[in-house]
Amino acid sequence: MAKPTSIYKCSLSLLTDLYQLTMAYGYWKLDRADDEAVFNLFFRKHPFGGGYTVAAGLAYVVDFIENLSFDQDDIDYLATLCGNDGNPLFNEGFMQYLANLEFCLDIDAVEEGTVVFPNQPLIRVKGPLLQCQLIETTLLNMVNFQTLIATKSSRICHSAKGEPVLEFGLRRAQGIDGALAASRAAYIGGSAATSNVLAGKLFGIPVKGTHAHSWVMSFDDEQQSFEAYSQAMPNNCVFLVDTYDTIEGVRKAINVGKQLREQGHEMVGIRLDSGDLAYLSIEARKLLDAAGFECAAIVASNDLDENIIKDLKDQGAKIAVWGVGTKLATAYDQPALGGVYKLAAIRKPGEDWQYKVKLSEQAIKVSVPGIQQVRRFCNENGFIADAIFDEQMGISVPAVIVDNKDHTRHKTIPANTRFEDMLKPIFRSGKCIYTPLEANEARERCLQQLTCLHAGIKRFVNPHEYPAGLEKQLHAFKTDLIQKARNE
Repeated sequence: MAKPTSIYKCSLSLLTDLYQLTMAYGYWKLDRADDEAVFNLFFRKHPFGGGYTVAAGLAYVVDFIENLSFDQDDIDYLATLCGNDGNPLFNEGFMQYLANLEFCLDIDAVEEGTVVFPNQPLIRVKGPLLQCQLIETTLLNMVNFQTLIATKSSRICHSAKGEPVLEFGLRRAQGIDGALAASRAAYIGGSAATSNVLAGKLFGIPVKGTHAHSWVMSFDDEQQSFEAYSQAMPNNCVFLVDTYDTIEGVRKAINVGKQLREQGHEMVGIRLDSGDLAYLSIEARKLLDAAGFECAAIVASNDLDENIIKDLKDQGAKIAVWGVGTKLATAYDQPALGGVYKLAAIRKPGEDWQYKVKLSEQAIKVSVPGIQQVRRFCNENGFIADAIFDEQMGISVPAVIVDNKDHTRHKTIPANTRFEDMLKPIFRSGKCIYTPLEANEARERCLQQLTCLHAGIKRFVNPHEYPAGLEKQLHAFKTDLIQKARNE
């Protein structure tokens, strides 16, 4: 895979919120820069009202951290920033500190393509407090968006029931990087190909595409346009048939398909981009089959998403390939995941950890303390349950998981049940010890993971809730910490 940062010609070290730098400055001035901290990146609710989420974005994170340093242009820019008194925001000593800063973080993360659940750390960052703070915004930017798109893609592919989904969102995506990240994440989530050629080059994603309405309109008539395209691209003929009259367009495509066949080529199919896709695909299928083009695929586009695809399939649509653009690349119905990055433990060098909890009037916003790991239990039928536990406390045997939403509900996991700890070592003391999955490897992981989930968890309406929560010792400790904090 090409390095994501090769797209850019400048350092990404300032791709952060200003308050990360002002806090870093405060830690430095108070001689707290080297206090050791643990932060967890997680989300609180599944997107799209679903029952699972697909993790993505780790490859971008690895590339970012490996290349992270403040160059002279960064320092020169920071020197121009002023406080409300007109004086420099940061002093020379701090800027020299940043210029010489070498990141030495330990980072653990779930692999891309993994199905994940609320409150579980997707990334755990451990190291000097100042360094942990500086990378917060960038990690959230990379993981939130790509996880959102991978999840949307997975839902759309699930709705298509194994039929190929093509990601066509480049022209509607949020900018260059939004488009590239979306293409990669959509592929991880299960899409079969993209129209985005640069994403194909950078990430090894198959690319697909034929012609647009403008091709047809540039000729005197529709059949002439199809004939011309077949002469130019005889091995790539999917004809867009709805520029004028869709059914007539299908007939003209069949005529050109016969000409292609006589020349030793085969029409790949037709594309429908408007109108009643169920009715038109059924009628088109009849015409194609009657003419001997049983293998010609019907491709459909036109603002599709998982719900429209399901509805079309329920109507008996004869669509074999689904082109999904705007509603996939922009996560149209939920434009943000809402992942957060919270301090969970801190200590002075050589001292014991102090676990931290963030309180809130909203129960969902109360954070989980500790040096967290996620243990996934499974059997021959798939995944059973996930337990968030603290690495210092360990996990009881048999493991008892406390439900996140209802603390009276517990699930006990028998001893000797198979398990996997989900957070894998990525960086140690600032050195990368992990090779990120290629996009196709992450896609295969996602597809395999989904086979391990109960079907009810993957449904769109009132999905079954996968058993995931805090291991009982961590839950008890969190409850204790909350009570102490409220009584102070």
